[in-house]
Amino acid sequence: MSAPLRIGFIGVGSIAQAHRDGYVAAGAEVVAIADLHAPSLTARAATWHVDRTYTDYRAMLAEGGIDAVSICAPTAVHHPATLACAAAGVHVLCEKPIALDLAQADEMIEACRAAGVVLMVNHQLRSHGAATLAHRMLEAGELGTITHLRLRQAHDWAGASAIGGSFATKAVAGGGTLLDNGCHLMDFARFVAGDVHEVYARTAHRKFDVEVEDTGHVSLAFESGAIGTVEVAWTATGWEEGWAIYGTEGALEYSNRLGEPVLRHVHRTSPGTTWGDTDVTEHRFAGAKPHARHVLAFVDAVRGVGPVTCTGEDGREAVRLILASYESAARGVPVPVAQAFEAL
Repeated sequence: MSAPLRIGFIGVGSIAQAHRDGYVAAGAEVVAIADLHAPSLTARAATWHVDRTYTDYRAMLAEGGIDAVSICAPTAVHHPATLACAAAGVHVLCEKPIALDLAQADEMIEACRAAGVVLMVNHQLRSHGAATLAHRMLEAGELGTITHLRLRQAHDWAGASAIGGSFATKAVAGGGTLLDNGCHLMDFARFVAGDVHEVYARTAHRKFDVEVEDTGHVSLAFESGAIGTVEVAWTATGWEEGWAIYGTEGALEYSNRLGEPVLRHVHRTSPGTTWGDTDVTEHRFAGAKPHARHVLAFVDAVRGVGPVTCTGEDGREAVRLILASYESAARGVPVPVAQAFEAL
């Protein structure tokens, strides 16, 4: 039996717990953590039973004894931290979005490639049970030709009246809800429907006094000819993650908004179906949550027993779609993705 992978963390904020749950499920060992915020570092060290703590991730990497790192720090940290990990020969699971701009993403991808280390982006929707089943069904042609998609991710920060600093400024976060939530949906759109040709976006400030948008919609035109919509918000009461994929031979619908999350496959297999009376097959999913599943996939990729579920190139393309969306919102016109700005 191989020795457990030794894991380090760069950033120990709220999302880090989901990563740690995945490593525990994978049989990996969290051996070192780094964060600028000393109280958070102390609290995580106590609850995770970790002895090695650092306020500078470079010192953590210099000391060695780490095989892979989860980067759970703000977006502005992703680029320098990934380059430092690659230089140290350490595999990287980077939180989304991969970087503030495409040039940074390119440097991260090339550095990891040159160092021979895995770079995986934490677009965990790819590892959601409903998404993986949808992907298999689409590849098998069970929905016929995809005609359109509707993708939503929205919340209200649990009713908060203000947004924390790491999300509120463009310099640190790179953007608002369109980048924070929308990059997940852009990646998911490509995962299930292929590359996007053009975007047409609107953004708004509806609640929070921040320099980034808190509400946004994007219309997508896929290279296949399909169309879709992405709807994101920090101004929606409660929490919603939902999507629908419509095809010429059926539809898939998923939402966590109403009761138990269920993937509904709507189809017309039986004779005599009507406008409102179709066949419906429901799928429910047990086991690890999406973040933990994604970490499990990362560990398999590092061990060489599974693919990289979401590559650096995938993460870059999600950012490129958001860049194009910001340009579209600023200009008020549709924008071909190939013309996206190189920086936010």
